[in-house]
Amino acid sequence: MAPNRNTFAPHFRMDFQVLAVVTLFLACVEQSVASCVVDSFTVKEDFDPQRYAGKWYALQKKDPEGLFLQDNISAEYTVGDDGAMVASSKGRVTLFGFWVVCADMAAQYTVPDPSSPGKMFMNYQGLASYLSSGGDNYWIIDTDYDNYAITYACRSLKEDGSCDDGYALVFSRSPRGLPPAIQRVVRQKQEEICMAGQFQPVLQSGAC
Repeated sequence: MAPNRNTFAPHFRMDFQVLAVVTLFLACVEQSVASCVVDSFTVKEDFDPQRYAGKWYALQKKDPEGLFLQDNISAEYTVGDDGAMVASSKGRVTLFGFWVVCADMAAQYTVPDPSSPGKMFMNYQGLASYLSSGGDNYWIIDTDYDNYAITYACRSLKEDGSCDDGYALVFSRSPRGLPPAIQRVVRQKQEEICMAGQFQPVLQSGAC
């Protein structure tokens, strides 16, 4: 009797399918890691600090590790005659686990690379002895200047170039929120900086 040439065909097809699925999964993982490399994130092209100046209210935030403003966050940006941007900001913070106060912060911004004005460095100071001071990146991921802005900072990187400790804020010119069309843009940008689903709403009650 002639041998059945198809004896191993089902097993071969199954192994091939498994291999194809594993290969596709690994490709997706590799692409996901690559897209989360902080240096690959795009920022607002030709960012204009003069148009950005004015009052902004935080509507959503993704916190970094450690102490961070919790709610009623707002920031007022101004641009000096030399073109440098500064800001005064407010927000409530809980100190020592129980003491809720309105904190005042000040910040100055520099642009390390003039060809990418949307990537700034921020030096900030708490205007009280119990508040911290320091420096972070301050990237304008996107803004239309009139309605919304998304800012991003990564404080430390993992070995693969993705962010280990970072934070981001969604700002609005109005404390009452953003229209649906702009909310969709914001969600897309949150995905692009690998923070989709990590944002929390920011209460704006006028407490500060």
